[in-house]
Formats: sequence, structure tokens, C-alpha cells
Amino acid sequence: MGKKKPRPRRSFTPEFKAEIVELCRRGDRSVGQIAKDFDLTETAVRDWVKQAEVDAGQRDGLTTSEREELAALRRENRRLREDVDILKRATAFFAKETR
Repeated sequence: MGKKKPRPRRSFTPEFKAEIVELCRRGDRSVGQIAKDFDLTETAVRDWVKQAEVDAGQRDGLTTSEREELAALRRENRRLREDVDILKRATAFFAKETR
């Protein structure tokens, strides 16, 4: 018995996710059945439902826009730290050169 190959990472449109969440909210099928019907993982579907509840204000947590803003701020912070590090090294280099 061989190991299963990991599934390649897929991305889905917000419209597709909203459609899946709506199917889950209707309640005619279980989350597991919906996930199976659309060849999705049950965990992913549950996460989409949870995030939709957060975005609608029904649950505590970071909304989608807040998550996007946080990710952008973290990227900017990392870039600025790298810039400062480069400037520190350049300063140290030129300080040695002038002595």
C-alpha cells in the first residue's frame, strides 16, 4: 500500500466560497456531504462557514478585510525592517572605510 500523493493546493473565488457557505446554511445536506459533492475538504468548508459568520458579525474574530489589512501591514513591516538592516550594514561599512 503506497502513500497517497498530497493534493495540489487549489484556490477558489469568493463567489464560489459564498455559494458553498449558502448551501451549508440551507441545511438540506451536511457540511461533510457538501464537501464530498464538490471535492473539497470538510475542514476548508467549515473554515469558510466560520469566516462568513465572522464577516456577518455573528461570531467574534477578524473579518476578511481586517485579515487582508493585517497581512499587508506585516509585509510592509518586514520590508521596512529589511531596509533598516541594510542601512545599518551600509553605515557600518562606510564607518570602517573612513577610519
